[in-house]
Amino acid sequence: MKVSILGSGTSIGVPEIGCNCSVCTSSDARDRRLRCSGLVEVDGIRILIDCGPDFRQQMLTLNDYRPIDAVLITHEHYDHVGGIDDLRAFCRFRDIPVFAESDTADAIRQRIPYCFREHLYPGVPHITLTDILPGCPFTVQDLQGNTVDIMPFRIMHGQLPIVGYRIGRFAWITDMLTMPAESYGLLRGVEALVINALRHKPHPAHQTVEQALDNISRIGPRRAWLIHFSHEVGLHAAEEATLPAHVRLAYDGLQLTL
Repeated sequence: MKVSILGSGTSIGVPEIGCNCSVCTSSDARDRRLRCSGLVEVDGIRILIDCGPDFRQQMLTLNDYRPIDAVLITHEHYDHVGGIDDLRAFCRFRDIPVFAESDTADAIRQRIPYCFREHLYPGVPHITLTDILPGCPFTVQDLQGNTVDIMPFRIMHGQLPIVGYRIGRFAWITDMLTMPAESYGLLRGVEALVINALRHKPHPAHQTVEQALDNISRIGPRRAWLIHFSHEVGLHAAEEATLPAHVRLAYDGLQLTL
């Protein structure tokens, strides 16, 4: 399995417009963070997790134009779905299956209704929306018939129920503040984990770096990477030096081989 971190930033990205802090003016490329997204490749199948407004830029940077076999959406917020229209370039290979909870799927239909009309005008992305339920696994398939099972699980973005995803022994969590007990059970045996950590100061909807480290200890992966940072988390080099050896800060363009 290979995981490409397409974006590691929070909803407004880093640098933040109008900010002159040490992070936003840093010359370290790891301190420049697009909105959060990842590309998972397993058994020949390519799975995009979230498709935010920086998707086009992220895929041009990745420079790996091959089919996308599924898109997994964690929730409806713009920084996680704002790039769905740009999937059109990948619809040259196939209609793209998008998986989301029903409320999120409805929000996507309302945001880009022109993609779901009976008669589509030329150039719109050809996507299919499939409803999922936390705790109920589903299967995605590539053009060659290879399949992989996905387990969605419930996490809480403040008071908003959203989903994380487990693929084999890998799991992706973003925008989480808390997680119900049953979801910890679904993560038993995970060896590699990507998980959000907004900043050190508490936030009403996102966990802090310290809360993320507590959850990493509870889940027990061999390796973990933190994502979804604001500029308040601090400079990449300085912050990473404070972390346990098995926990690293992710950054845009990082490629993990698991």
